[in-house]
Amino acid sequence: MSRFYPDAPRVGVSVLCYRDGKALLVRRGREPFKGHWSLPGGLVELGETLAEAAARELLEETGVTADIGTPMETFDSIQRDAAGKVVTHFVLTVFCGRHVHGDPKAGDDAAALDWVPLEDLDDLLTTPGTAARIRRLLPR
Repeated sequence: MSRFYPDAPRVGVSVLCYRDGKALLVRRGREPFKGHWSLPGGLVELGETLAEAAARELLEETGVTADIGTPMETFDSIQRDAAGKVVTHFVLTVFCGRHVHGDPKAGDDAAALDWVPLEDLDDLLTTPGTAARIRRLLPR
């Protein structure tokens, strides 16, 4: 099934990986939201649990591992075209995890990545809701 103009919602995950009060963000290298900063993540594969998908996507996009815990929240990301037709519809589950191992390196569909402190979030072009989500979920 296509990601664009799909027949049904796509199931995805993202990971708020953190260390030293900073969140690991990736700059998206593909649409939707190409060039925006976001939490690393992607689609769940057939036969994969949400937590397995979160760990795999984090490793593929960043080269790091995290202590993936339980899901923190689930939300819809729905984009429509000018005519009102659904362009993308993702149901995303967010996990939080403390960085465990690895030096971050952009991989997969990430154009760049960085450890971002809370005070720098508003200076970045992020995907909708990302800055607020990080502020709400980042352990202090």
